[in-house]
Amino acid sequence: MLEVTGLRVSYGGIQAVRGVSFHVADGEMVALIGANGAGKTSTLKALARLLDAAGGSVRYRGEEISKLPPHMLVGSGIALVPEGRGVFPRMSIVENLQMGAYCRDDKAATAADMAHVFALFPRLKERAAQLAGTLSGGEQQMLAIGRALMSRPRLLLLDEPSMGLAPIMVQKIFEVVRAVARDGMTVLLVEQNAKLALQVSQRGYVMESGTITLTDDSAKLLATPGVRAAYLGE
Repeated sequence: MLEVTGLRVSYGGIQAVRGVSFHVADGEMVALIGANGAGKTSTLKALARLLDAAGGSVRYRGEEISKLPPHMLVGSGIALVPEGRGVFPRMSIVENLQMGAYCRDDKAATAADMAHVFALFPRLKERAAQLAGTLSGGEQQMLAIGRALMSRPRLLLLDEPSMGLAPIMVQKIFEVVRAVARDGMTVLLVEQNAKLALQVSQRGYVMESGTITLTDDSAKLLATPGVRAAYLGE
């Protein structure tokens, strides 16, 4: 589904991502873990074309996409749930979800997908007319995920979905992430909560200082002493 080769991202003279290579298979959930400043978010932003890559190749379903504008990626089946949620605060929940489907013209299917999002997140349905800016952090995260799902993505990019949320809200968010993955959606998950990320994913990559330093099945990474010491506090 996704093949990244030698991806580089720079901010001025600072290299945030230093030639990383990884892949995500169709229907797979892959975790990208690492400390703050490791380059995880820069990697996702480059994949979503919110940042220009300084070099490397990004292929989605066999096609090079590293030069495409972001809106074409959405139309081709890639959706990003950004760090910090990025909801439209002065628009209602329903309007935010409608914005997620802006590239679609299949009204009946769009309405069905909105009903599906409300089934996944009943709290959003209860507050459908409420302005997004008045929601709690957890509710905004639900809305950001729901908005991404409204584009009917084949590849979902999730950036720090648990950040700043209470444990019970994190549990709900990841229940939904597991559910969409079980339905066959391909997911690339960036998450500081390494234990949680590796528990829900099939494979993982460890990123340090802009490079991939380790990769393996998630269960094996969870058992790796270096990963447990660096990211699980053991």
